[in-house]
Amino acid sequence: MKYLLDNIFWHALSGPQAKFAVGNQVARRYAPGFSAIVAFADQLRPDFSALAAFCEPGEHFYTEGWTGAAPAGWQIKVETAMLKMIWEADMPQADEASDAVPLNVKHAPQALELAELTHPGPFGLRTLDLGEYFGVFDGERLIAMAGERSHAGMLREISGVCTHPNFQGRGLAKRLMLKLIRREMLRNEMPFLHVMHDNTGARRLYEQMGFGNYKETVVRVIARD
Repeated sequence: MKYLLDNIFWHALSGPQAKFAVGNQVARRYAPGFSAIVAFADQLRPDFSALAAFCEPGEHFYTEGWTGAAPAGWQIKVETAMLKMIWEADMPQADEASDAVPLNVKHAPQALELAELTHPGPFGLRTLDLGEYFGVFDGERLIAMAGERSHAGMLREISGVCTHPNFQGRGLAKRLMLKLIRREMLRNEMPFLHVMHDNTGARRLYEQMGFGNYKETVVRVIARD
């Protein structure tokens, strides 16, 4: 099952999340409005010519797993590395955030605003549709959230983890993550996540929680000319 992690976005977009995707048999992306991520059937030799028809000039996308020069008609805007981490600990024994609010379409503008402020990764107005999302509010203001993005087989990704800068240091995001992990494991799913290599604070926290390193991979932000 872990092998699916090697090309998880392709397995998600061509499998259980195909309804959220546009593309063809060799290249797919989350549809506009979702997280800006593209994936390829052949991750090492991505077919950008097959993808181009589904992308507008100037759109920026995250893509992983391939190296080398940018293909004709595309630009590499950012290149870095990220870790794929998978849960290795026991199931949390209790719901750590029983007071968290399930997020839905009415919360999408606030969720997007929080994501744009804190940069947890690619996020769009429709990203909440990809899985369960929970949030913590201060009055009417969303101050922390965490949710689920890609999934394939029994793997389910924890994503969109962020806290407003004014409310950090209270363990809000950690409690939300543990809530999601427990819910996933009760469904016999295997939680995993992505974290940027240089985000040492988050990596340390995830390791302390019970995540183990699975694989490091290159990740790029690309755009059509």
